[in-house]
Amino acid sequence: MTINQPQMTEKKQQGSIQDYTKQGKHKLVVFSAPSGSGKTTVVRYLLDVIPDLEFSISATTRPIRAGEKHGHDYYFYTNEEFQTAIEKNAFIEYEEVYEGVYYGTLKTEVHRLWEAGKTVIFDLDVEGGLTIKKYYGEQALALFLRPPSVDILIDRLRSRNTETEEQLTMRIAKVHSELKFEQLFDKVIVNDVLSDTFVNAESIVTSFLKSED
Repeated sequence: MTINQPQMTEKKQQGSIQDYTKQGKHKLVVFSAPSGSGKTTVVRYLLDVIPDLEFSISATTRPIRAGEKHGHDYYFYTNEEFQTAIEKNAFIEYEEVYEGVYYGTLKTEVHRLWEAGKTVIFDLDVEGGLTIKKYYGEQALALFLRPPSVDILIDRLRSRNTETEEQLTMRIAKVHSELKFEQLFDKVIVNDVLSDTFVNAESIVTSFLKSED
């Protein structure tokens, strides 16, 4: 039986990747989910309870939000700076998530964390997560965090009050598209009761880190 997998339609690019980004027995953990599903909260919890993990900071051209810091939450680039980085093949992967709004994973970031002896953990959108998984294969554990329902997720997005109605409409449309890709991930975690999600995620990641390559 042939299974027809959903096709990605967003603009995605992958730069040439240096050898140092695919070395030895290094492992990576990728959390992906539609916006508002709670992946950042889960990643922060895992960083607190699993010492070997270190967060991979993405680069982005979106505006900085209140309370965020450059080099801590994201590397905030202008569009010109981001385009220059693309030309220099600085990214493992990058994506224009919305028109004029780019996100990307820097090669130097992964190298920095591996040099420090850490397991890299990513908080990425669905397409970015799948790109990392495709490249690193068994070195990477790709986890999809799914909301208990689309309606609940939409309520979460509205309650954040961080976007215009037009931006919110775009995010909601993207949610419906991204949910179609959960079957391509190694495991799916339904984020209903947060405490249960924490326990489940910690168990899955710990088992992966202890497993043989």
